[in-house]
Amino acid sequence: MIKCKYVLFFVLIAATVLSCRKEEKLTRSTYAKLEFSLDTVVFDTVFTTIGSATKQLKVYNRNNQKIEVSSIALVGNSQSTYRINVDGVPGNAKFIQIPANDSIYIFIDVTVDPNNQNSPLIVTDAIVFVTNGNIQQVDLVACGQDAHFIVADTYTKSLPPYKIVAHENEVITWTNDKPYVIYGYAVIDSQGVLNIEKGCRVYFHKNSGLWCYRYGQLKVTGTLQEPVTFQGDRLEPEYRDVPGQWDRIWINESDKESCINHAIIKNGFIGIQAEVLQEIKTETRLHINNTVIKNMSGLGIFTRVYKITATNTLVSNCAQQTLAITMGGSYSFRHCTFSNYWSYDQQRQTPSLLLNNFNSAQDIALDSAYFGNCIIYGDQTNEMSLDKKEGSVFNFKFDHCLLKIDPTANTDDLNYYPSIIKNQDPLFNNPKNSDVHLRSGSPAIDAGILSITKLCCSYNPLNTDIEGNVFVNTPDVGAFESN
Repeated sequence: MIKCKYVLFFVLIAATVLSCRKEEKLTRSTYAKLEFSLDTVVFDTVFTTIGSATKQLKVYNRNNQKIEVSSIALVGNSQSTYRINVDGVPGNAKFIQIPANDSIYIFIDVTVDPNNQNSPLIVTDAIVFVTNGNIQQVDLVACGQDAHFIVADTYTKSLPPYKIVAHENEVITWTNDKPYVIYGYAVIDSQGVLNIEKGCRVYFHKNSGLWCYRYGQLKVTGTLQEPVTFQGDRLEPEYRDVPGQWDRIWINESDKESCINHAIIKNGFIGIQAEVLQEIKTETRLHINNTVIKNMSGLGIFTRVYKITATNTLVSNCAQQTLAITMGGSYSFRHCTFSNYWSYDQQRQTPSLLLNNFNSAQDIALDSAYFGNCIIYGDQTNEMSLDKKEGSVFNFKFDHCLLKIDPTANTDDLNYYPSIIKNQDPLFNNPKNSDVHLRSGSPAIDAGILSITKLCCSYNPLNTDIEGNVFVNTPDVGAFESN
């Protein structure tokens, strides 16, 4: 009996030792990674004089063995505006062990002067974690200037991260008191309305955008003196004309008319994407007036089964089309200039204009695509692709337009090409920099007719060009009057 007790005692001691050894064992597997409570730590506090805020990040070891983090450090190190405290120890840290299925806290604070208008709009850094050769990163983002900071708070599979800024049946107005900084997608929900008043400055972080969801309404009401600006959030001089810094303005079907008036939309992927998601509604309409869309790494205006009326609008320098009308719809463009002299990293392979009336599943009527007193030009031999599917409606008309078109194309039919100027250089001032003012001797000068302006929609009577110059009896074609 005594012998059994000794055996049992030694078994218990051995089990305890083995248990301790197992608990203390470190995993060296490259498959063992950390998890984080946030992938981006955002400081959305509105700072006062010298702003300071503190956030916390939880770092998890979900593995069944202890893990050692060989390095936790700010990318900016001592030059960073951020400071970290790792599990109670200030500053960067090395060889931090986290027990199996346990976690540690990292506290982060940032100090910026939001009233300094010379500081970046957004102050960024990152915490980098090195574990068993794996490198992981958590981004840090804070306001560098006093701004309205709109941060995605909803994450849904197959959708970009977003935050609803105008809920159902809610009317929201953005005023020009300070900039709006969007991180993720700002969403106008069904039956919601977002008014963006004159002079507003809207800045988008990488991959961010503005989404007017089905049955929502977007109303951008800039003026000649105070346009509304949409651009990326990098304000350094070297980013001034860099395309692809943010994603797009995305507008879906609605029984309410959206409008964009006196806006500058630049340096994104797609300037405006207007498309029907589910229901084709005959009253769906978007008005674009007195607007500049430029430097897009994809397309300027991209449509699917939509209705657009546009006047006095310049779309320039896009990696693909300046205007792609796909899957039919109904469109009217008057005194617009589509100029494509793309000169960034990759060579452009597509004409500046695309019209089609189908997709892979069905044919959809192009009821009308009217261009009056417009210019479509660029540095390719042919800047127009009329991609017609036989058996479906394909109505278009280029009325008193200057066109860069395939030299072999038949343009004799006046039902489609009344009074066009074919393949003559419009003599833009500096088209690679989107300056499409007409130089002396341009064939576009006095090439338009006034009746095209008078027949424009009552919504926006077309009496002047994009800069407020009054049209004369024989107006120039394009968005800019040379008088």
